[in-house]
Amino acid sequence: MNFNDFNFNPDLYEGLMAMGYKSATPIQEQAIPVILAHHDLIACAQTGTGKTASYLLPVMDKISKAANRHNNTLILAPTRELAQQIDLQVEALAYFTNISSLAVYGGGDGIAYEQQKRSMRDGVDIIIATPGRLMAHLSSGVLKLEHLQHLILDEADRMLDMGFYDDIIRIISYLPKKRQTLLFSATMAPKIRTMAGKILHEPKQITISIAKPAEGIDQQAYNIHDQQKQALLTEIFKSDQYKSSIIFASTKEKVKALYKAFKGLGIKAEAFHSDLGQKEREDILLAFKNRRLPILIGTDVLSRGIDVEGIDLVINYDVPGDPADYVHRIGRTARAATKGTAITLVNGRDKRKFDNIEKLIEKPVPRMPLPETIAAMEITHVEEKKAPHKGNKKVWHKKKKPKPSA
Repeated sequence: MNFNDFNFNPDLYEGLMAMGYKSATPIQEQAIPVILAHHDLIACAQTGTGKTASYLLPVMDKISKAANRHNNTLILAPTRELAQQIDLQVEALAYFTNISSLAVYGGGDGIAYEQQKRSMRDGVDIIIATPGRLMAHLSSGVLKLEHLQHLILDEADRMLDMGFYDDIIRIISYLPKKRQTLLFSATMAPKIRTMAGKILHEPKQITISIAKPAEGIDQQAYNIHDQQKQALLTEIFKSDQYKSSIIFASTKEKVKALYKAFKGLGIKAEAFHSDLGQKEREDILLAFKNRRLPILIGTDVLSRGIDVEGIDLVINYDVPGDPADYVHRIGRTARAATKGTAITLVNGRDKRKFDNIEKLIEKPVPRMPLPETIAAMEITHVEEKKAPHKGNKKVWHKKKKPKPSA
């Protein structure tokens, strides 16, 4: 389906063409008519399917024809990076229109907070916000949403995983009951359906089957001990084969440790985590997007908060707990029909998780042999023993792997 089939406002359509949009993706083809028809919607679609445009385009088309414009639409997003990304897409699509938008998120200074307050007091068409910061503005009484027409929850599953359920419900208490609510989620877990039942009215449902990794991704896995992981990464990056890489670790402590190790080895990389200031995070992302930074190390926040073309390597330093997160992570590479490599490091504890990933993607991931020098590393095994004098408390003892006899 071509976008001219939707009969969008001519100025909006001009912005769409200027951005290079051609034919609609499956989620856009199914969701746009439903939204234009004013139905509530539950849509299960992953990052990279074109879901952002699938709700922005019909909502912006309706805004362009609305009598009451200001504070017309609220989009809730789990992270400031995604909020910024959505805001940039609104700005691009609205280039030939007079539709206004505002990204509202924490982490800035007092000046940024005051600017947000002033913009919301004056009124904007579309507010894109993280739940925590939006609650601060609602509680202060500055933000009025009694005339809101559209509520959109983007990556609702991620918001619930991050503990935003109570904030979302409180935010909704400030909204008019008569509104259009759109919920987008990569997964449709029971908790998502429970929340949808509370906040949506007779919704239509769309499910775009969970995308398998793009054919252009060369998926590889190493069976490896934790103590060998840094050495393998050092070996991989010594070759200078990859120009733009993301490493996903499970915790910010591991992110920081990897960054410190790389810095000591002279490998140019940056850590991306919640302890950084907003300006630092924006500068790091900009450097990565502009190819001035070859390696970015972060947690799963990055897998949904970054949209960069040309990433040629994704490394899962830890196997993600949710198989769908694996698809999100490696989906950062091989975008727009390009090629890319995805490497996953699988320790003994993570083998079952990786089995579940292979079931989801319906294919085995080739296991790669470790370089001889890394395979020969002496491994310190950790054994759990109970100390009699400490009751049931766990005490950890280290035991070296025995050397082979001559």
